[in-house]
Amino acid sequence: MGEHVTFASDGDRAAGYLALPPGGSGTAVVLIQEWWGLVPHIIDVADRLAAEGFVTLAPDLYRGESTTEPDEAGKHMMALDVGRAARDIAGAAAYLTGLDATTGSAVGTVGFCMGGGLAIWGAAVATQIRAMVGFYPAMLREDWEPDWTRYAGTHVMLHLADGDGGSSSEQIVNARDQLAANGAEVRLFDYPGTEHAFFNDDRPEVYAADASATAWQRTIEFLRQHCV
Repeated sequence: MGEHVTFASDGDRAAGYLALPPGGSGTAVVLIQEWWGLVPHIIDVADRLAAEGFVTLAPDLYRGESTTEPDEAGKHMMALDVGRAARDIAGAAAYLTGLDATTGSAVGTVGFCMGGGLAIWGAAVATQIRAMVGFYPAMLREDWEPDWTRYAGTHVMLHLADGDGGSSSEQIVNARDQLAANGAEVRLFDYPGTEHAFFNDDRPEVYAADASATAWQRTIEFLRQHCV
């Protein structure tokens, strides 16, 4: 369904996976990887978003690196140049809005784990991004702190794993309070009995089918409402 493309990223070039809807056009979504990299699961999710009618681009934030080993994934995440990642996300949003296939002017972001934290950055790095969805977002570093003043009129949805502490965890409470204080609409959903990465059906040890289906439907409805 999709293809690998390159796009401009603040004077540099970045790569990613682009998936188009069956009808050939739709509103735009930037899909942001977990700490594993641009792995087959993320490509599958991009295709699933495209099947729902979204022009979807998953930027390769690790520049071709990926892994299935948690220790290596953690090293990749901690070594990530967050400024460059932000520029790649902004470049992906600009690339999508420049495509003939893209309708509407508002771009959404969807991300998982590390990508869930970066998805929340969306409105801080690109004015086109108005709707952000984070699945069990990880914001583990001091430099993962966006400019919260840029969120007025935006919409944020977070899907939270019970094993991470859900909506009562310190990081989520801080993000919710900062977003709300700066004019964002914030929706938090807890999924009782779930562990981190419950949406990843490539990881049967944590995958929760019912919670995933509910979170997915909420995400699609949210993006359809706000990416116009």
